[in-house]
Amino acid sequence: MVVKVNNLVKRYGDLIALDHFNMDVEEGEILGLLGPNGCGKTTAINCILSLLEFDKGEIELFGRKMTPNSYDIKREIGMVPQEVAVFENLTVRENIDYFCGLYIDDKDKRAQYVKEAIEFVELESYVKFYPKKLSGGLKRRLNIACGIVHRPKLIFLDEPTVAVDAQSRNFILDGIKELNRSGSTIIYTTHYLEEAETLCNRIVIMDRGKNLVTGTKEELKAMITTTEKTIVGFAENKVEMVEKMRHIPHVIDIEEDEDDYIIKFENGVNNLMNLLEFIKENDLVYTKLYSQMPSLNDVFLELTGKELRD
Repeated sequence: MVVKVNNLVKRYGDLIALDHFNMDVEEGEILGLLGPNGCGKTTAINCILSLLEFDKGEIELFGRKMTPNSYDIKREIGMVPQEVAVFENLTVRENIDYFCGLYIDDKDKRAQYVKEAIEFVELESYVKFYPKKLSGGLKRRLNIACGIVHRPKLIFLDEPTVAVDAQSRNFILDGIKELNRSGSTIIYTTHYLEEAETLCNRIVIMDRGKNLVTGTKEELKAMITTTEKTIVGFAENKVEMVEKMRHIPHVIDIEEDEDDYIIKFENGVNNLMNLLEFIKENDLVYTKLYSQMPSLNDVFLELTGKELRD
């Protein structure tokens, strides 16, 4: 077990930021930590890293108790914060070299690590640039290089793709996969559920300082009532349509989305067949009809009652 968090409590006066929070991270996995703003993700990470004192609970990293003075453990950890945290008066190479020097004393090894980190984020053409001359995506790459240059066994990535273009985002996601293939265990926070679906082996959904559920994306989707969604649009919408469709077997909810209906089904078979039979019986003409399996957004919405970006 690389990370073990047990009954973690953190209070700010009357505010409970972490309410008996639990989390385990296995060696070699990418764990997604999801939750709306203010749910306690950053607080949990800062407590795990001993950057914050907490009121109750236990934290172990690599099987050892984590404390503010656990420098031997901290050498094995990399942190890439949500806000770009580099020195504006240092060049790209100087920034990466500085952060490497916090962990690596050997001059030759340090030079090699810096070279490989620059190549990993493909900043070879920008080594003499200052951060203010870099685009948002390139700054994110620099931020990542500074956090992983010392080859940590455990990496925390806090919203690394926020406010970057699609090309930079894909580059960063591919880099994260490569870090994991190289042996790093990764804790990944994001507001983009599609990233968590494609990247993460397991997912923790947080809200109000608690771990609501943990599991693979398949396990999480199996926990909720909705098992299928069908989107249908009709050539002519009728007022009584919604109430009639509610009597189709296994329908649990219907939402109107402009000219379409989103029909949610619970466990059952032949949902699409039942809908087509309804359309035939009511002499309807559909302009759109397709089904979707539940997404992580459906899981999140059902468990927390809110969208992830709320």
